[in-house]
Amino acid sequence: MNKPTSTWRRIPAGIWALGLVSLLADVASEMVHSLLPVFLVSVLGTSVWVVGLIEGVAESTALMVKVFSGALSDYVGKRKPLVVFGYGLGAASKPLFALAGTADMVFGARLIDRIGKGIRGAPRDALVADLAPPELRGASFGLRQALDTVGAFLGPLLAVGLMLLWANDFRAVFWVAAIPGFLSVAVLVIGIREPASTGAPRRANPISRRQLKRLGPAYWWVVGIGACFMLARFSEAFLVLRVQQGGLPLAYVPLVLVAMNLVYAAFAYPFGALADTTRHSRLLVGGLVVLIAADAMLAWSNHWTWAWAGISLWGLHMAMTQGLLATMVAATAPADLRGTAFGVFNLASGVAMLLASVLAGVVWDQFGAAYTFVVGGTFGVVALVAIVVYERVHKAAAA
Repeated sequence: MNKPTSTWRRIPAGIWALGLVSLLADVASEMVHSLLPVFLVSVLGTSVWVVGLIEGVAESTALMVKVFSGALSDYVGKRKPLVVFGYGLGAASKPLFALAGTADMVFGARLIDRIGKGIRGAPRDALVADLAPPELRGASFGLRQALDTVGAFLGPLLAVGLMLLWANDFRAVFWVAAIPGFLSVAVLVIGIREPASTGAPRRANPISRRQLKRLGPAYWWVVGIGACFMLARFSEAFLVLRVQQGGLPLAYVPLVLVAMNLVYAAFAYPFGALADTTRHSRLLVGGLVVLIAADAMLAWSNHWTWAWAGISLWGLHMAMTQGLLATMVAATAPADLRGTAFGVFNLASGVAMLLASVLAGVVWDQFGAAYTFVVGGTFGVVALVAIVVYERVHKAAAA
């Protein structure tokens, strides 16, 4: 009974601090993100296709930028300055949403926000791997993800309260979102010390052909599976729109992300710790089965019973797979190429995210919301088959 407690206590203080930074930054981001699809459609009069385009380009940009920031952190031997700069950009973008009067202005603010996320993402994940003992790597990624996700449901909850208090004043909520954003930067600057092991700069270009060859077949399999997951799991903006389609009042729209992230936060650490002791392919298969079930429920009906069940399963899928994929990247990459490895992984995921979100928006506009989730579930089945086939071929080769 004491094992979980001792594991928590053995996780380094720097990872707890990074978790707090993520929590505050996600409060800020999700206050905006939980309202943004409805703000675009109901206030600025944009189409769902444009929402999908904005979300797809913004999120994929963040993932693509990670390849360069991760490689740069390997090259200079420093992670923290890039992490600070990235969180700073994210905080600075929040007032821009409050000032936006057109979809173009929202798109610009969203790009700045996501570029900041891209700059900080790979160096931060590499920093977690640098700080965490190998036997606690899954638990460490799970803990940071759990704290990050606490912020992801506190932000929408705060947005709901302020929307009710201020009679659906979107812009006032966006102004308040800047406060936790800047607090996250302060905690990062003051509370986190970079380990000495990342202090020696590299003399070789981390993204040269010779260096990339050091990333073996096991790593590239993780990259491919991560991209398949992104094709199956498009932007969460479509979850918000699906529930609003069922008649949810504007002020309560952020509860969609609250529900998803409550489940995500509750299970991220347990599944992260489980990744330290369980075969990774089993957790991947389980996560995909859960995602396919979520897509099926959301495709079947926008009635609250089906929609909220689907959203809860979506959050469970995230808890089962997000920390696990990060753990797999860290485990299959050389220590001095971790920033690059996380960056390349997210580059592939970024391209897949762009394709998935734009396709989801087109399918929604042309064929209806239900077919959007049918397409997502179909990609999930393809990814599931790919994992099962790979495992069988791998076992046969080993025999």
